[in-house]
Amino acid sequence: MGALQPWHWLILIAVVVLLFGSKRLPDAARSLGKSMRIFKSEVKELQNEHKTDTPVTPAQPPTQVQSERVEAPVTPPAQSHTDAKPA
Repeated sequence: MGALQPWHWLILIAVVVLLFGSKRLPDAARSLGKSMRIFKSEVKELQNEHKTDTPVTPAQPPTQVQSERVEAPVTPPAQSHTDAKPA
């Protein structure tokens, strides 16, 4: 049920041709092929760079550091005389 049937593909192709036109489809396919070639060459280049790098020694585990933060005692705000209601 989930797979596309052959007539589904035909409808999809017809919609693509109608939307983009037959003149622009070869250009789109050409640019897609060029992009895929560039992508493949970049992936190969990254793999070759990774293989030629010197092996990295594992880092030492982080050491715990005690907090140097000093907390000041919390004092309640002072009452001012302006808060008092006149009698």
